Parts: sequence; C-alpha cells; structure tokens
Amino acid sequence: MAKPTAKERILDSYEEILIEQGPGGVTLDAVAAHAGVSKGGLLYHFGSKEALVEGLLERLATLSEADLEEARKAPEGVVSWYLRTAITDVTQRKALHRTTMATIRIMLNEPRVAEVVQVYNQKLHDLISEHVDDPLAAELIILVGDGLYLRAALGRDDASPLLDRIDEIKARIQRK
Repeated sequence: MAKPTAKERILDSYEEILIEQGPGGVTLDAVAAHAGVSKGGLLYHFGSKEALVEGLLERLATLSEADLEEARKAPEGVVSWYLRTAITDVTQRKALHRTTMATIRIMLNEPRVAEVVQVYNQKLHDLISEHVDDPLAAELIILVGDGLYLRAALGRDDASPLLDRIDEIKARIQRK
C-alpha cells in the first residue's frame, strides 16, 4: 500500500480530532501536529478550517460514490450488501465509516455537511428502491441498516452475530 500523502495525513488527522474531541478540539496547530506536518505545510494544502471542511466533504463524496458502486456490483445483491456493510463498515473500521463519524461530529455546526450527507442518503435510498418493489419495505430496509450501523458504531456486541442472519432479515422485511 502506498504511503499516504501529506494532504491525506492532514485529512486523516482532522477526522481523528473531530471524532475524538469534536469541533472544539480542532485548531490548525492541533491538526498539523497530529499529521506530523508544519502549520505552513497544512496551510499549503488547506488554507483555513473551512478548507479542511471542504476537503472532508470531498472525501465523503468520493467514498460515498465508491460505496454505491460497490453496492451495485455486489454479488449478493444491493439489499444484502447494504445490511451486511451496515455492520462490517464499522467493525472493519472502513474509511467511509471514519469519515462519516467525523462528519456527524460537525454536522450541527456546518449546515453544508448535512446537505452532502443528505445527497448520499438520497442516492442510497434510490438505489435500494430500485431493488425493492415495495416502497415501505425499502424504507424498512434502510431503517434496519441504520439501526445495525448504530449498534455497531456504539460497540454493541449484538450487531455482529446478525451478520449470519442477513438473508433471514432481508426475507422477513421483503415478505409479501
């Protein structure tokens, strides 16, 4: 695997500080120190805190699009993929999960973050709806996925055993 660039390390550090300390812990000095770059090096890539937010939103959009593409190609189908990854993205500490956690931490302070998250959520909803005939079942699948994700993100041990029951969960939701 290639060594992360300074810009990637800076964004990684920004995410980590947001996740661990929230928006109040974010200073340009703290992000630079965490990333192992000078403040000038940080400012070269991100000229302000607002530029860091923009970088985070770009990363979220890129990772989200890749996630949707992976769902479309999933051999088990979109619905099973969605329910499974609601847990595994957390337990495997996937990049999208980490970026999502960071964006959640700043969503109340940065309305544009909520807008980007809403765009991805709508694309995900549309994708699930393409693969489920019943609109209510599609909504329930999304809610179950959200619940599985939240359980896993909160560290509840009862989320992972459900991985073996994804097909059963899917079948129960999609009963006619």
